[in-house]
Amino acid sequence: MTTAKTQTAATQPSTAAKQPTTEPAARKAWVPRTPVDVVLDQIGKQEKRVAAMQKELDLEKTQLAKLQKAKAVLEA
Repeated sequence: MTTAKTQTAATQPSTAAKQPTTEPAARKAWVPRTPVDVVLDQIGKQEKRVAAMQKELDLEKTQLAKLQKAKAVLEA
């Protein structure tokens, strides 16, 4: 009897292998893209990163200028 149970359990698909039914609509459909689209997307992402870094650099330069003014006052 135990061998029959193990055989039926082995032949039945496990519930872990099934996809969860709670979020099937949350996943976007796969859209094939051309290499040109991929490269253009990468360029756009890089431009955003550079713009963010530029803003951060400007803030750091402002702080440095303030500290240098404070240093000049302290050394005088």
